[in-house]
This record gives sequence, C-alpha cells and structure tokens, in this order.
Amino acid sequence: MAANEEDSALVKLELACSDLRTLLQSSAKLEKDLEEMEKKFDSIDEKLSTAAKRVAPLQSLAMAAKALETRINRAVSPALGLLHSFKLSESFQKKLIELSDKLSIEKNPRKRLKKLLKYVQCVDQLNEVINLISRDGEPVIQKLQEVVEFLSRTKATDQYRTQRLKETLITLKALYESEVDAMRFDGLLDEALLNLQDEFEIMLQQMKHQNTGEQQAYEEADQTLVSDLGTEMEVQVLRRIAETLSASDCLDICIDIFVKVRYRRAAKALMRLNPDYLRTYTPEEIDEMQWESLETAISLWIQHFELAVKTVFVSEKKLCKQVLGGLPEVLIWLECFVKIADKIMAVFFRFGEGVARSNREPQKLFKLLEMFDSLEKLKLEFTEIFEGESGADICIRFRELEKLLVHASSKVFWEFGLQIEGTSDFFAPQQDGSVPKLVRYAVNYLKYLTTETYSAPMAKVFRTEQMWKAGILSKPETDENLLKDAISNIMEALQRNIESKSSSYKDKILPHIFVMNTYWYIYMRSRNTELGKLIGEQYMKQKYKSAAEESAYMYQWRAWRPLVRLLEKEESEEQDNGTKATAAFVRGKLEAFFNRFDEISQRHARGYSIPDADLREQLREATVKLVVPVYSEFLNAHSKLLSGESYVSPESLKGLVGQVFNGTDRTSNGKPKRRDSKGTVPGRNSVSVEGELKNFRRSRSKSIDA
Repeated sequence: MAANEEDSALVKLELACSDLRTLLQSSAKLEKDLEEMEKKFDSIDEKLSTAAKRVAPLQSLAMAAKALETRINRAVSPALGLLHSFKLSESFQKKLIELSDKLSIEKNPRKRLKKLLKYVQCVDQLNEVINLISRDGEPVIQKLQEVVEFLSRTKATDQYRTQRLKETLITLKALYESEVDAMRFDGLLDEALLNLQDEFEIMLQQMKHQNTGEQQAYEEADQTLVSDLGTEMEVQVLRRIAETLSASDCLDICIDIFVKVRYRRAAKALMRLNPDYLRTYTPEEIDEMQWESLETAISLWIQHFELAVKTVFVSEKKLCKQVLGGLPEVLIWLECFVKIADKIMAVFFRFGEGVARSNREPQKLFKLLEMFDSLEKLKLEFTEIFEGESGADICIRFRELEKLLVHASSKVFWEFGLQIEGTSDFFAPQQDGSVPKLVRYAVNYLKYLTTETYSAPMAKVFRTEQMWKAGILSKPETDENLLKDAISNIMEALQRNIESKSSSYKDKILPHIFVMNTYWYIYMRSRNTELGKLIGEQYMKQKYKSAAEESAYMYQWRAWRPLVRLLEKEESEEQDNGTKATAAFVRGKLEAFFNRFDEISQRHARGYSIPDADLREQLREATVKLVVPVYSEFLNAHSKLLSGESYVSPESLKGLVGQVFNGTDRTSNGKPKRRDSKGTVPGRNSVSVEGELKNFRRSRSKSIDA
C-alpha cells in the first residue's frame, strides 16, 4: 500500500510540473505581446503629437473667428435694433397723422373721445420709441465705430466688407445726429404734444359746475350736492393726457393749464351768485355801509362761503385727484387744488376779516355769531378738504378768522353793557314815564340772543375766550352758566340805568310810573321766553314783577290817595254828627274833590303814559276800588243835604275814572295816540272827563244862584 501511495504522489508531482511549464510558456508569450503593444502605442503617440502640431494653428484661427463674430454681433445687433426703432417711429408718425385727420372731422362727442384716447396712446408709443432712440443711439454708434476701427486695424476681413461697414456707420451716425433732436423738439411729436395741450384745455373748460342757485337750494334743504364735473370717459382721457404730458417733460405746462382753467371755472360758478358785496372788504368801507346792506351782505357771505366749500371745492378737489392723481409726483394734485382755491378763499376771508375788524355796533353781534357758527359747522369738513401741508396756510387763515370773530363778538356784547350804563348820565328819562327805547331795545336784544339760533354760538364764544385766558387745561363752566352770568350782568346794568333815570324826575309821581312801566315791560316781555327760562322765571317775578307792583302801589298812593283823603270824615264832622255841616261845606268838598280829579285827569292826559293795556286795566280796577267806594259813602252820608241837587253819580264817577285810563297815550312828539281796543272799558259811554266835570260845575252854580 505504501508503494501505491508513492506512485500516486509522483504522478501528481509530474502533473504539477507540466502545468508550471505551460504557465511559463504563456507568460513569455504575454510579455512578448506587451512589448509589441508598447511599440504600437509609441507609434500612435508620435502620430498624435504630429497631428496636434498640425491642427493647432487651425484651432487658433477658429477661436479668433468666434471672438470676432461675437464682437461684430455685439455692435451690429443693437444697430439693427436702432434701425428698427427708426422704422417704428416712422410708422407711428404716419398713424398720428391719420388719427389727427379723423379727430378733426369727428363730431360725435363719445366717438371723438375714443379716437382722442387712441391718439394719446399713439403719442405715448411714439414718445417711447423716440426716447429709446435717444437713449441707445450714441452707445450703438460708439460700439459700431469700435468694430470698424478694429477690423481696419487687424484686417480681419477683406477691404470691401470693411468699407461697406464704414459707410453704414457714417449713414447711421448722420441719421441719428440729424433726426433725433428734430423728432423730439421740432417734429410731429412736438406738434402732437401741442395738440394734446389744446385738447386738455378745451376739455377742462367744458367741465362746468351745476347751476349754483340749484346747489344753494339743496344746501338750504340740508342736503349735500356734490356732482362729478365730467364723465368717466372724459376723466380717463384727461388723466391719460396729463400722464403723457408729464412723461414728455411738459408737467409744468400741464399744471399751469389745469390751474388756470379750473380757477376760472370755479370763480365763474360762484360769480353766478352775484357776490358784488365782496368788493367792499376794508373795515372803513364796511363802516360806511348802510346796516340793511351790510346785513344782507353778511347773510350772503355765509351762504356763499358754505356753498363754495361744500360743493364747488369738493368737486374741484375730486377732479384734481382723478386727473392728476396718477402722476409720479404723488401730492402734486393737492398743490394744484390749493392753488385753484387759494385766491377765491382769500376774497371770502378778507370780507370776513373786514366785518370782524369794523366798528362794534350792538346789532352786529347776531351777524358775527352767525358767521362764527357757520365756520364752526364747517371746521371739520374744511380741514378735510384742505388737508396736508399744501393746505396748511388756508387752514391757518380759517382759524385766524374764527379768532377774530370770537374776539369781536365778545367785545360787542360787553361794550353793549357798558353803553347801557353810560346812557344814564347823558340821556334824560322819558318825560311821560313811558318805557325808554333803550330798555325796549335791550330786552328784545337779549330775548333774541337767548334763542336757540344764537345762544349756543354765544356760549361757545364765552367758553373759547375763557379758555384763552385760563388755559386749555382749565375747567370752564357750563355753556348755560356762562351765558346766564353774562346776560345777568347786562340785566343788572339795565336795572342800574333805570334806577338812575328814575331819580332824575322832579315830578313825585312820574318816577313811580316810569319804574312801574319799565319793570312791567321787562317782566312781561321776558316771561315764557328763552330769556326768562335762562335767568329763571321765579327770579324774574321777584326781581321785576314785584318791583313793578311796588311802584304801582306807590303811584296809586301818590296820585290817588290825596284825592280820597278829601272825602274822608273829619273829627269835627263826627262830633257835630252832621248838624253843623252845611250844604255849602259838603259842596265845597265835592268841588275840591272834582277840582283835584280834574287836575289828575289833566296830568294823565298830558304828562303820564301807561302804554301796556293790561297794566292800565289793572290800575283802573284798583283805582276804581280805591276812589268810588269812598265817594259813594260820602254821598250816602250827605244824601239829605244833597237831595234835589245835581251831582255825579258813583257809576258816572266810575266811568270818569275809567276815562283817565282810556287807552290814549302820547307819542314821542307829545300828540295823543290811540291804543288798541284792548285798553278800552267795554260798555263805556264816549263822554270825556272834562265834559262830566263841566256839567257838574254848571249845575252847582245854578244851585248857588237859586
């Protein structure tokens, strides 16, 4: 077994050696093949190097050609674009001429607006092309010139091509230098811009305000009427024209046209109201005006000022924003609006300032308050209309006018109080004891002032003035208290005036008649009115009605009490119990009584006046109650002595007393004046006091003669 194993190992060893020999043979062959391949690679490398050396000049030429092509294209392509722009310019100019011809013959307004809009679009296109030529022309020519110089210097192409390129450059340069300025300033574009300016002005002139009289009627009905001045199409065309003019360096011209035309239109709209009063505006000229004329002028000023702000200027501002709001200068439209309104507002302001600075006559107070109240109501709207920095100057002048009106109103009011006190020293009281004109004027003045129309503005004037004096942070009184205190001061001044005048009478009865008439007038004219409510009805009764009643009592005591005393019983009559009283003594008393009665009647007829019918009736009744019972008692006490004698009966005496208060009153020139039927006593016979007394005297003389 061992031998077999050895044989087997030898066989394997031989096989391994055989394989090794075969491997060595293959390796030798591979080495030989590699050597041959290396030789082939060396040969190929040598050939490639030779080819590369041969191709290198061609590659440089290709790169140079590519660079030259790029350089030429950079110059030629913009030049071709410039030539194309010249062609576009020519086509747009032809189109403009066609549209201009169509515009000139078109009569339909709406169709004409559409054609005008196309005309504006064409002008924009032409302007854009010309701007493009102007902007790109010089750089394009410069690049083309550089290429020509490069080709001439490097001789990169043949002489023929270089020469042709030079000629093209010269032609393009000449065209640019000769045509661009002409197209911009002297050509069809300039003519088109002039046409647009004319169209712009014509369209603005055609936009009119509605009839201002109708607008004023709407304002009086508390309705706001703000109309569009143009149609949507008209506004669109105007806006496009404005933008075109602005883009063509004609913005200043556009603004001048707009402001000039719209100012004239706004002024003409207001001139339809015939504001001739605005020509008079200095304080001296206003002082020379008749009061009725000035009153009318101020009323018109208030109406026209409100109309101008609420309608005319609102419409003008809206148009400014619609037409000029799209311009690059954002706030230019506001400045234009202020320019339009400034001159018109200046005319209104100077009239208002002239009124505020004129003489401070009492009757001006109400018109000053109306002006102030109208400005207060317009303040918020006015500030909104004249907004921004451009409207600051107009708003400042508006506030200055308000300050002037506050100052003037306050001065007029307080100077009126001073005038009331001052008249007590310079003017004599009424000679017949009637109510002075000053009192009548003052009471009606204050009644008018406390009405709803004037009380609120007057209180606001007082509050504003108080804030100026005490500062904004102060706490002013309520409007009602401020007005009440101010009017109470005037009433106190009036009372002092009355008391001062009453003390200047020489007649002992007239002061009481004067005070009675005056205080009764104040009370009766003030009760159940806003004046009475403001001061207080109870206060008015205590202050004025009580004073009038007290004076009435003193009048009766002074005028009629002495008459009654003549018929009162004396102690001697009571002791004698009528035995010593003779008919002559009794008739003497009656004679004295009627003489005194006649004297009182004459004084009332010639020197005393009680204008108020109700007051006269009350005094008549009180006098009848005072006199007639005493007279009746006297007749009854001496009826035996007077039997068969003719004498005035108590009923007749009652009528005679009524005749004293028969409703006649003297006017300022001393002549009798018949009052209304309220002052007469119903059922009274139309016999005079003097006639009754004469009849009594005749009957008495006949009795004595008998």
